[in-house]
Amino acid sequence: MPVPLCIIAAGGTGGHMFPAQALAEELLARGWRVKLSTDERGARYAGAFPPEVAREVVQSATTARGGVAARLVLPLRIASGVLTARGAMKADRPAVVVGFGGYPTIPAMAAAVALGIPRMIHEQNGVMGRVNRAFARRVDLVACGIWPTDAPDGVRSVHTGNPIRAAVAAQAAAPYVPPGPDGALNLLVIGGSQGARILSDTVPAAVTGLPDELRARLRVSHQARPEDAERVAATYADAGIMAEVRPFFDDVPQRLADCQMVISRAGASSIADITAVGRPAILIPYAAATGDHQSANARALSDANAAIVLPESILDETSLRRDIRAILSDDGRASQMAASALSLGRPDAAATLADLVTELTR
Repeated sequence: MPVPLCIIAAGGTGGHMFPAQALAEELLARGWRVKLSTDERGARYAGAFPPEVAREVVQSATTARGGVAARLVLPLRIASGVLTARGAMKADRPAVVVGFGGYPTIPAMAAAVALGIPRMIHEQNGVMGRVNRAFARRVDLVACGIWPTDAPDGVRSVHTGNPIRAAVAAQAAAPYVPPGPDGALNLLVIGGSQGARILSDTVPAAVTGLPDELRARLRVSHQARPEDAERVAATYADAGIMAEVRPFFDDVPQRLADCQMVISRAGASSIADITAVGRPAILIPYAAATGDHQSANARALSDANAAIVLPESILDETSLRRDIRAILSDDGRASQMAASALSLGRPDAAATLADLVTELTR
C-alpha cells in the first residue's frame, strides 16, 4: 500500500508555521509523507520543520505589500503558483491538502479544489483570516483553534485547538513554581516571530520601576526586534536587572516552563503554548490585527482569570507595572492563574487534527 502524502500549505509567519509544523510532526510519526507548500518568505521560517518534510516553493503574493506595480502583477504571480502546484500534485497526488492560512496557501488550495483532492483548513484565530475565509466554503472541513470562530454560515467547523510543536508538548503541564518570598522571578517577554516594538517601549520601563524587592530577583528573557534590542538591553542593565535580550529565542518552550509569568501578544500560537504549559500571563493584543482577532483570541483566558488583557489603547508603563506587581506579589493569584491557563490547553490538538486528516482519506 503506498504511503499517503499530505501537503501542508502555510504562510510565512510563526502564527501559521508553528501549528503547521506540529501537524507535520504528528503525521510523520504516523507514517505519512509530508510536503510543505509555501513561498520564498515562508521557506525562510521553515527551518524547524523535520528534515523529512519536503519543501515546495511556489509563487505567491500579498496585497499588503508593494506598490501599484506589485499589485498589477499579483494575479500573474498567483496564477503561476497555482499552475506549479497543480503540476506537482498531478505528478505526486496527495491524499489530503491542509491550508493554515496566509497568501502562500492560495496556490496549493486552489490546485486542490481544481483537482478534486480532499482538503481542509485550520484557522488559528477567533476571526478567520482573508485567505481561509475565501476557501472556507470550498473545503471539506474547517478546523478551529479558538472556539467559537467567526466562520461563514453553512461551513462545517470543528474545534480542535491549536497544535503545539513537539518542543512545547515536552513541557506541557510542567509544574508551576509560584513567585514565593525569595528566589529568582523569571519573566518571559515574547511579541510574535520578530518581537513587538510596543513591548520594547513599555516593558523595560514598567519593570525598572518595580519595588526593589521584586526588581532584585527578576531574570528577564525579552524577545525584541534587532533595531530595538540594544536600547532594551541597556535599559535593563542600567537598572541592574539581569536580562537576556534577543530578536528570537529558539528555546521558548523551556523558558516558558521556567518562568513565573509571561508578557505576550495574543497570537494564537503564543496562547496555545501558554495554555499547554500553564503560566500566568499579561496579554497585549495587536491592535492592527485583521478583524481584531487577537482580542478574540485572548477573551477565553481573560474570562477564566488566566490572564490579564491590556489593550494597546490603555497600555502604558504605569498600568503594566501595576499588573506585573499584582501577579508576582501574590502566590495564590499566580498559582490560580497558572492552573486556569492549563485548564484551557489543548495539548492533543495535533493528534486531533491528524485524526481529521486521516478521516478525509476514507
